[in-house]
Amino acid sequence: MADPRGFLKYPRRGPPYRPVEERIRDHRCVQAEMPIEEVEIQAARCMDCGIPFCNNGCPLGNLIPDWNDLAFRHKWEDALVRLHSTNNFPEFTGMVCPAPCEAACVLGINTDPVTIKQVEWTIIDRGFREGWVRPVAPSRRTGRSVAVVGSGPAGLAAAQQLTRAGHTVTVFEKNDRIGGLLRYGIPDFKLEKWIVDRRLEQLREEGVAFQTGVHVGRDLSVAELRRSFDAVLLCLGSEKPRDLPVPGREARGIHFAMEFLTQQNRRNAGDTLDPREEILATGKDVVILGGGDTGSDCVGTCHRQGARSVTSIELLPRPPEQRSPSTPWPEWPLMLRSSSSHEEGGVREFGLLTRRFLTQGGRVSGLEVIEVRYGEPDGSGRPSLVEVPGTERVIPAQLVLLAMGFVHPVHEGLVDELGVEKDARGNVRADLRTFATSEPGVFAAGDCRRGQSLVVWAQWEGREAARAVDLYLMGESRLQSKTAFV
Repeated sequence: MADPRGFLKYPRRGPPYRPVEERIRDHRCVQAEMPIEEVEIQAARCMDCGIPFCNNGCPLGNLIPDWNDLAFRHKWEDALVRLHSTNNFPEFTGMVCPAPCEAACVLGINTDPVTIKQVEWTIIDRGFREGWVRPVAPSRRTGRSVAVVGSGPAGLAAAQQLTRAGHTVTVFEKNDRIGGLLRYGIPDFKLEKWIVDRRLEQLREEGVAFQTGVHVGRDLSVAELRRSFDAVLLCLGSEKPRDLPVPGREARGIHFAMEFLTQQNRRNAGDTLDPREEILATGKDVVILGGGDTGSDCVGTCHRQGARSVTSIELLPRPPEQRSPSTPWPEWPLMLRSSSSHEEGGVREFGLLTRRFLTQGGRVSGLEVIEVRYGEPDGSGRPSLVEVPGTERVIPAQLVLLAMGFVHPVHEGLVDELGVEKDARGNVRADLRTFATSEPGVFAAGDCRRGQSLVVWAQWEGREAARAVDLYLMGESRLQSKTAFV
């Protein structure tokens, strides 16, 4: 235990952030560096519980009390070894994970939980700075080959595990750069891309081959893919966005959120975009439909582009300020969450239903909305939406961003041509034990299998699927496995 009285002596200190007036003028990371001495003090708050619920709260099963204790004792390299034993890319989770581990922290029952996420980031960042993160060459080569389709967190975690197991791994990515969601879905102000690039360099040195600009099912046929590899692992993500088919939807100026976010990340990378296709919030009243992480990312990006106003609309009612009794510890709590982007400005509206888009000259000019509340359950068992009479109003908007989530992976092309079965929601059907699809030798992991989720869950699925593929190819596997509790 780091300090038996640490949780009594030291208050929680979260990660520092750059001043709002400074950070909204650029796209660099909003989070500032925390002094190493303060991080060690925060690690001392860990109680080394007899039953560390943080382990279960983390899908990866991170050995959190272990590396908290080592960080407090200045044994940073040992802490990195413990961290890497369960997490291939702690720099990603240390930056963008919502930290379900902290929600499950025993200290959080009646006070502020341990700052787990900040300690995690500091361990891996110091590991890179000190040169402790080095390529891990496999002890043997198996002569077997695996194609990983998709280079998001699930695909990259699987690729690294499979390479270290001795297989020849090729990652196919339809975009021009590797990273998937990490590259083009998450804004630079949350995850700067040099963080992704430095890890990719390690993977290349370990032997992972990357093929960018290859849309499997279009640029590379399914027949050729199956003929060239002993196994195929689908890590396609969940890219089919949820639409809003209401009157006026066809108007110009209404876009899916990922189109908007991807364009800004490309600008930050130095790409030149076609002015006729650019989506910009500059000088506009922007309305964002959806209050999740993607909606929050749109808020921050709109601020940096100089929007005149930014309004976020959520269909659900406003969550409580504190943990709801319906989600007791150690469950992930239902409560209001404000991101760094929300703190930068804008208006948040809850319990609003969009009836139609208003247009002027073929472009969107506003939204007609009405307040809703939840009534008695309908035939499906879900609470019914009841419109509140007399609450109709119009919100001006020259740009509307649809950030209402994703329904399933894109079926056209690879998924349909492979002929894999889908579940009731349209995801690729594969169980949590074998990750095998209905097609022999084809596996699936990440959001394309479980539906849209977190980076930490994607990494867990990638690691577990890699073990399943290794077992399929070799009859046994030495790759580590961690049972899913959720």
